[in-house]
Amino acid sequence: MSDGIVRLIGLTGGIATGKTAISNYLRDAWGFPILDADIYAREAVNPGSPILDSIVERYGALILLPDGNLNRPELGNIIFCNAAEREWLEQQIHPYVRRRFVEETQSCIAALTPVSQGTHHLSTKTQETGFVHRDQKLERSIVEKNSGFCAPTDTLTLVLVVPLLFEANMTDLCTEIWVVYCSPGVQLERLMQRDGLSYDRANARINAQLPLAQKCQQADVVLDNSSTLDSVFLQVDSQVSRCEI
Repeated sequence: MSDGIVRLIGLTGGIATGKTAISNYLRDAWGFPILDADIYAREAVNPGSPILDSIVERYGALILLPDGNLNRPELGNIIFCNAAEREWLEQQIHPYVRRRFVEETQSCIAALTPVSQGTHHLSTKTQETGFVHRDQKLERSIVEKNSGFCAPTDTLTLVLVVPLLFEANMTDLCTEIWVVYCSPGVQLERLMQRDGLSYDRANARINAQLPLAQKCQQADVVLDNSSTLDSVFLQVDSQVSRCEI
């Protein structure tokens, strides 16, 4: 890369709107590295982790499976019906997820950028953002904001998949935000089928997130996944290659 651009796409949307299908497409069709909040959230509660210990202390040993792993369905039954408990859990996990995003973003930039260049030479317009974590150490991530994005050979694109991008206040980790949308009826049906949930439980999970319409209002790009995957993939291709002058 020479005088290149770092493009950090924050991919978000509602539950069961199709974020995984789109992130897989961006990886397989376009070769973009994918950084996934769900993976980091699972890391946060690995057996023996301080966060899992806190969860067990709060909810008791029955929140664990026989093998010592977190019983996610049981935890979901608690937090999706109780906003206070959901907020407590997010306060435990979100700082860890943020830290992992910062680490992995910097690692990808370092690995894909010539050492002699340095991230501060990637763009003429940069925003330097500091993140304070549990250990109170300051980490710095240099990302750039652009008036337009395209996909030339000098662009490094990373995709940050963050279902709770807005709710967790992680929008500053991205240079642009893509929201995956589908109609409320389609979303509810997909969630019930995918997770085997009743109408009420599926609604509770949808309502636990920021309304999808509000996410769309804050997006740079809205991908409508109410129809077929082929249709939404065409939208993705258009947005990847777009360039605003």
